[in-house]
Amino acid sequence: METKKPQHIVRSYDDELGHICARIVEMGGLVEDQLASAITAIVKRDAALGEQVSGQDGRVDEMEREIDELIVRLLAKRQPVADDLREVVAGLKIVGILERVGDYAAHVGERAVTLGAAPELPAVLVIARMGKMVRDLFADALAAYANQDARLALSVWQRDQDLDRLYASLFHELLKSMEWDSENIATCTHLLFIAKYIERVGDFATNIAEHVHFLALGHPPQGERPKAGNTNIAIKPITGGQPS
Repeated sequence: METKKPQHIVRSYDDELGHICARIVEMGGLVEDQLASAITAIVKRDAALGEQVSGQDGRVDEMEREIDELIVRLLAKRQPVADDLREVVAGLKIVGILERVGDYAAHVGERAVTLGAAPELPAVLVIARMGKMVRDLFADALAAYANQDARLALSVWQRDQDLDRLYASLFHELLKSMEWDSENIATCTHLLFIAKYIERVGDFATNIAEHVHFLALGHPPQGERPKAGNTNIAIKPITGGQPS
């Protein structure tokens, strides 16, 4: 479901809003590529690619600053209200989410560098499945934002529980592997963190979906966000702020 906004009398206002949206979508594409490369680095045990991904985070941070400046300038110049204010605030929040996803992608890349020399475990195949699922969620969340598509946003919001289930299954599988063979502890620990990072990206995709749903329809999805799985692992703080 797409919504078509009425145009403003001042054409330049629409141009400014459109430019900000386009820049956010561009930033999302950059983060999406970074995430895909990070997961590929894990699956293919490509330490060089992992190092490359971890070094790309600076560009994402730079884009966040550029878009923040555009938004602040528009707020000061246009003083948007009603639907326009909702669009600007949603954009500001989504930019912050994208920056956080970039942080997680960079940290997956860093783990890929370490795992390149570690024993290969079958659990990596599950990481690949999780990676495919989260990339689909993230891509759909970005498409929903670009088109203000509440229906697609709701689909993302509902599908995240499938990723949660797979993460919970892998979590318990890795714990068992660590119990059975102490030599696997270091590798399994890295895979646990990677799986958690991917699961958190799924959560961030649903956050974007919630903002899009509110932007398009004026209210968030009804009810509590669907969640599945039962794990209690905590992850360390990452560069750029505390995980939320």
